[in-house]
Amino acid sequence: MSRDLSALRGRTALVTGGASGIGAALGRALVAAGAHVVLADLDGAGAQASAAATSGPGNATGITLDVTDAAAVEAAVAAISDEHGRIDLVFNNAGITLIGDTEQLTLAQWNAIIDVNIRGVVHGVAAAYPRMIAQGGGHLVNTASMGGLMAAGLLTSYVMTKHAVVGLSLALRSEAAAHGVGVTVVCPAAVDTPILDKGEFGAINGRDYYLKGQGIKRPVDPDALAARVLAAVVADEAVVIEPRQARMAYRLQRFAPGLVRRASVGFVAKQRSGAAGR
Repeated sequence: MSRDLSALRGRTALVTGGASGIGAALGRALVAAGAHVVLADLDGAGAQASAAATSGPGNATGITLDVTDAAAVEAAVAAISDEHGRIDLVFNNAGITLIGDTEQLTLAQWNAIIDVNIRGVVHGVAAAYPRMIAQGGGHLVNTASMGGLMAAGLLTSYVMTKHAVVGLSLALRSEAAAHGVGVTVVCPAAVDTPILDKGEFGAINGRDYYLKGQGIKRPVDPDALAARVLAAVVADEAVVIEPRQARMAYRLQRFAPGLVRRASVGFVAKQRSGAAGR
């Protein structure tokens, strides 16, 4: 389906987690739509490579950025605003995952996922939102997950952080509207990004868990997701849920929560049994 993204031409955007996955795909889609984009990542070289791989009427640069450093995020947002006179779009996309039995998590692991997945988003919002109010508009896009809408065992710390991102986004949206600022939260099922093979501890296989646990045979294509997200920004949609199977699962949870909980308990037991046999 063709989507008119002409409203994004000439807009300025910051995308965190821009070295790979959804962030890199957002960079490609934004540049193709004519936006001026800064791709930021802890992996600065990766962000620069992602920026160099974009093509279109827009342009992209890559920078090193640690989203857990509030002062650094503030400086990045300020630099974009100073250079272009405004900052139109901020995609708080950086995130990490941890998958395994919760009792095995160390306090350092709990703090790490909170710092990146919650504080990293808060830092982006705190830096950009006041500027967007002052300039009379803008749009914040926060990457959550289906884990932010549905609870999944063995992914407890990640689910906690993504529920926080969903809550922040929906609450802020209700007050940001008065200032002409849009807020969208992105809740995809497993996306074909490096995160599928990261964050494992113990014997649970992450890629197997993410795909089977969400009832999909293949992960979501990040470029297709990026196109869908930009269309949602233009349309000022509140929540993006992809793919169709994820939307169906979310509806099932709303109308039959007990059934979904029982299925989740059974799936976790199956994953543990499979891990024990490996």
